[in-house]
Amino acid sequence: MSIVLLGADGQVGYELHRVFAPLGAISAYTISGTLPGGARCGRIDFTEAGSLAALVAEKRPTLVLNAVAHTQVDRAEDEPALAQRINADAVAELAQACALHGAKLVHYSTDYVFGGEGRRPWREDDATAPLGVYGRTKLRGEEAIRASGCRHMILRTAWVYAARGQNFLRTAIRLAGERDELKVVHDQVGSPTPARWLAAATALAHARHADANGTWHVVADGECSWYQFAIAIYGEALAAKVLERAPRLVGIPSSEYPAKAKRPMYSRLDSTRFASDFGLQLPDWRDGLKQVIGELAELKPG
Repeated sequence: MSIVLLGADGQVGYELHRVFAPLGAISAYTISGTLPGGARCGRIDFTEAGSLAALVAEKRPTLVLNAVAHTQVDRAEDEPALAQRINADAVAELAQACALHGAKLVHYSTDYVFGGEGRRPWREDDATAPLGVYGRTKLRGEEAIRASGCRHMILRTAWVYAARGQNFLRTAIRLAGERDELKVVHDQVGSPTPARWLAAATALAHARHADANGTWHVVADGECSWYQFAIAIYGEALAAKVLERAPRLVGIPSSEYPAKAKRPMYSRLDSTRFASDFGLQLPDWRDGLKQVIGELAELKPG
């Protein structure tokens, strides 16, 4: 199996590179042309029209893994054209190329395609109602994939984090050394999902049903607020000696947190369909946190 991996330097891309390596020959691509650690790889820029179509035509892969997205939710409000290009237009180009050359596309989407009202986990067939530019452009990317006719697996996920990259956990760890008090939103609820788990679930699902075609939700089991997640992060980090001290946490409503983009209040995704179709269910988010903190402890110098 020949695989093209796009965004190999991101937190999900890094884990995809690791877990798919035994399954086939991987051609990895990043915007810089380098991988984490400095090794060289292919270069691809999603803002360059035609570059993705040319890449698929040249490589003729069996499988394309797309881990590229404009994920900076607030910045997307200020640069909607760039978010549209990366999250939607480039994805449309990629999907059309996959359809033309018979490649299967695995693409990651988001809980932000939903509005977030209510208290029932969101299912794949629930009505979408994105609240901002990020969610709208990610939804357009989904729609473009379906319209292209390519074989695809769209995996919606949420609150992804890892021991590497930019994410809530790493920000919380950094701020522990800078602040005595930290205010964290307590009324937004979701399911923190390790990038390693997401990548492993992707590989297992593809291995079990390579012909699967559609949209699935994949998140860790259980739910919490950002405030509860922060409490758990600091508790595990102190126990693992990743941190020597933690700031005092203050829970605040979203209305008191200065953010340009509106977030969904309840964005837990229902992974029942994924579990049923692939025989895979991710464990509780607390187990994932323990694993990621353990990885941070191993990476800590000294």
